[in-house]
Amino acid sequence: MSDTTNPEDDATAATNAPTPYQPATTGGGLAPGPGASPAIVAPLGQVRETGTCVLLTIVTLGFYTWYWFYKTHDEMKQHSGTGIGGGVALILAILVGVVMPFLSSNEVGGLYERRGQARPVSAVTGLWALLLGWFFFVGLIVWFVKTNGALNEYWRSVGAR
Repeated sequence: MSDTTNPEDDATAATNAPTPYQPATTGGGLAPGPGASPAIVAPLGQVRETGTCVLLTIVTLGFYTWYWFYKTHDEMKQHSGTGIGGGVALILAILVGVVMPFLSSNEVGGLYERRGQARPVSAVTGLWALLLGWFFFVGLIVWFVKTNGALNEYWRSVGAR
């Protein structure tokens, strides 16, 4: 056996290594790293103004929250390829809604973490909804402002309008 390595083998291994997704420089979304197919760009989610969401929740007697959970989780899954997705989020929101503040905040924080940034929200943020949700909805409002604000900021940072 020889202790020498072939430089061509190292070069081949480096070019065949998977390339991580990186933020796109134009058009938003996530684009493949160097050497990957430029046709793959992750879709962006929609910016939803917090005040409008709160108003829609009041007008629809809370049913808008199911739509919000479905759409945001669907968009996050399409964008990042990870998460529970819209269908599962809707089922959980209907059957065991108490878990949704924790799951939603955790997935939003995960978007930031995958980009190497600090999480502005995490599963712990859901405690606002659980611990103070009964007190004139103060906890639910604080949780929603934090989570929806972080999600909107993320979408804007990757090019959504």
